[in-house]
Amino acid sequence: MKQDSDLRNNLKSIRTRLGMSQQDLANIASVTRQTISGVESGLYAPSVAITLRLAKALGCQVEDLFWLERDLPEIEAVLAKPVPNGQQLRVSMARVGGQWIAYPLIGKDAFRQDMIPADGEGISQTGTNKVRVRLLDDNLDTLHNTVVIAGCAPVISLWARATERWHPQLRVQYNFANSMAALHSLCRGEAHIAGMHLYDPETGEYNTPFVRDVLAGREAVLITLGVWEEGLLLKSGNPMGIRTVSDLVAGGGTIVNREIGSGSRMLLEQTLQKEQIPFDAVQGFDNILKSHQDVAQAVVVGIADAGISTASVATAFGLGFIPLHQSRYDLVILKEYLEEAPVQQLLSTLGHRMVHSQFEILGGYDISKIGEVVATV
Repeated sequence: MKQDSDLRNNLKSIRTRLGMSQQDLANIASVTRQTISGVESGLYAPSVAITLRLAKALGCQVEDLFWLERDLPEIEAVLAKPVPNGQQLRVSMARVGGQWIAYPLIGKDAFRQDMIPADGEGISQTGTNKVRVRLLDDNLDTLHNTVVIAGCAPVISLWARATERWHPQLRVQYNFANSMAALHSLCRGEAHIAGMHLYDPETGEYNTPFVRDVLAGREAVLITLGVWEEGLLLKSGNPMGIRTVSDLVAGGGTIVNREIGSGSRMLLEQTLQKEQIPFDAVQGFDNILKSHQDVAQAVVVGIADAGISTASVATAFGLGFIPLHQSRYDLVILKEYLEEAPVQQLLSTLGHRMVHSQFEILGGYDISKIGEVVATV
């Protein structure tokens, strides 16, 4: 049957992404190689039976393979966060663990510096966490080749952009989340990778005790991104002469804090406990900000005298810095995702000079063990 002029297909891109030749697919779907070639070239419209066999052979839905040009694809996806019922949404999309995830582009999640382009639009459904998304273009291959990272390290975006230059067909979606929020996002199936920097003083271990607790028996690996210096961000020139958190408190200085679950807040609390300073003795302890950049900006504009962040952030904002702790930043990946081609491509770039040079020029990072597997759980 001659192809309908409005009928489009994604057969070739899905087939090649899976490493299959036309003959391989023909054998599995019990059709001829000429049939596969005709469908891919748009010269042949397959029957319903052949369409179903092709979808089964490729492990996808029929709508992933075929659509009408005048009717862009629609996909049912799971919302990564709750939104008001009936709200029209701009979303970005990725496939994680065999299901589509829709990330609402609302508030700060809609921006990095420029506004983030949407992959589709949908309307939230009453009484469910599902959304029906109408894609804004037909590039399903890009969505299949998207790796989602949840984390709070600013260098993740540097790594992502360097990787996309190396592998132009790969897209890296960086969702901002503190360490515990990122780990829970991974556990809920909303991300392929969670970045975290949490220190457990009882065991002297980084990250691993928290991963064991949250994942509760699921298998994962921890791969080091680097060791960064964490400490107090201060105004340039350190006009208050601060050397410790005790100096800040004694001098009546104010601080901005981070939300529960963040590594920065945990470091501040552990430091205060070590120096035997009650939390309520610190001015600004309950003034909560949600990112390293927000903390730095608060010090720059004079909202606070200090805040906990990293040496690299201090350098980027031209601030003073008092080191308190060296923290290992790890990437947590469920073992079931390790064999996925996009994830492998992303991880392979941890050894590339292009990535290393971005980290080195930033400063404040020890990347001598970047890419090493430091733990399995």
